Amino acid sequence: MTRSPLLPRFFLSGVLLVLATLAGETWAAEQRGRYFGAKATEYPAWFKESFLNLREDIAEAAAANKRVLIVFHQDNCPYCNLLVERNLSQKDIVDLMQARFDTVAINMWGDREVTDYSGSRMTEKQFAAALKVQFTPTLLFFDEQGQVVLRLNGYLPPQRFKLALEYVANRKEKELPFREFMARHEPPPASGTLHGEDFFAAPPHDLRRVRQPIAVFFEQKDCPACDMLHDKVLTDAETRQVVKKLYNLQLDMWSDTPVILPDGRKTTAREWARQLDVKYAPTIVIMDARGKEIIRSEAFFKVFHTQGMFAYAVTGAYRKEPSFQRYLSARAEALREQGRDVDIWRFADEPPGPR
Repeated sequence: MTRSPLLPRFFLSGVLLVLATLAGETWAAEQRGRYFGAKATEYPAWFKESFLNLREDIAEAAAANKRVLIVFHQDNCPYCNLLVERNLSQKDIVDLMQARFDTVAINMWGDREVTDYSGSRMTEKQFAAALKVQFTPTLLFFDEQGQVVLRLNGYLPPQRFKLALEYVANRKEKELPFREFMARHEPPPASGTLHGEDFFAAPPHDLRRVRQPIAVFFEQKDCPACDMLHDKVLTDAETRQVVKKLYNLQLDMWSDTPVILPDGRKTTAREWARQLDVKYAPTIVIMDARGKEIIRSEAFFKVFHTQGMFAYAVTGAYRKEPSFQRYLSARAEALREQGRDVDIWRFADEPPGPR
């Protein structure tokens, strides 16, 4: 039987095609962007070993003259790591928390069963979604009736964090709003000016004719955290490009600057901040053109999360993806597929990479 001379050629072509495909896949994998900034965290042994029954936890805490604090976290969250390694490494903070709180850690993507205060059962991730947890860490402080008396969305530096603990531990919510408590106990703002940006709209502020998403920067004078936002985050060129796609206005949260809201109501910066429950500066509230809040930043965030928050609004992704964290994960993967490195722990003046 005579062997066809075409068979070796076809076979060789097939082998070459497979090798070329494998080589292409290897090249593509090598071109995929790197991911930096994730940080594993070990939570303190003194956190409560809870059965995740909120009513029972609150009753046990009340019997010991304590309150329940739930810390929502996720794996490889650098801000959770900062909370543990910077805040929870300070003796005065730890002593206060152990004496006055039962602290329970919940993974916002976890599958353990949680029973809420009403008796409904759900997974950790369903519980987080029901409470609209968008950032980690998110800290919820509960009173004896199962009501949230204070919510901290994101990481706060030690001084502010301790003030929050004292506010809840001493039942101050019965006396005054948290923003007023913070204003009384934080160092008062001195004379000075706000940071200017070329993307801030000039007054007068009339939002009735705005047709794109609105970002309201509530700030104050001589504010170290505001300095960091403007000097270390908003100097990033790509972030500025995204921010400029919104209608941005800057307001001194303690001023009487007049503002006309999208629905036509007239107010002032101070009153609007109070209505929106803006607790401290800087807080960035992003809303749609009708004035409905999309998301806000009221904690310490670096470039990746800040930029992502604005992109979340600009692209309209919030309409399809209610979870900001899922959106961020998808955004990071998309950037890496383009061959770009992603560093979730970078300031504007730092190159991507391990630190």
